[in-house]
Amino acid sequence: MMVKKSRKNKGKKIFAGWKPSPLKGSFMVTAIVGFLISAYYVYPQNLSLGFACMFIFMLMFIAAIISMTKAPVAEY
Repeated sequence: MMVKKSRKNKGKKIFAGWKPSPLKGSFMVTAIVGFLISAYYVYPQNLSLGFACMFIFMLMFIAAIISMTKAPVAEY
């Protein structure tokens, strides 16, 4: 991965080529609902599958938060 430094950023690293894409709000809702269902129904029945599902939905939620804060706003 290429790291580009400029005078503007004064030592902050910018990863060239990485741009977060805007995600829909339903993606975040799916992450929240999926995590709750996994925590309350799947985890008590099967620990490893429940943990794996909760981990995936947690990653989805983090991706939605990053997209919400860093993605460019689309103008219509």
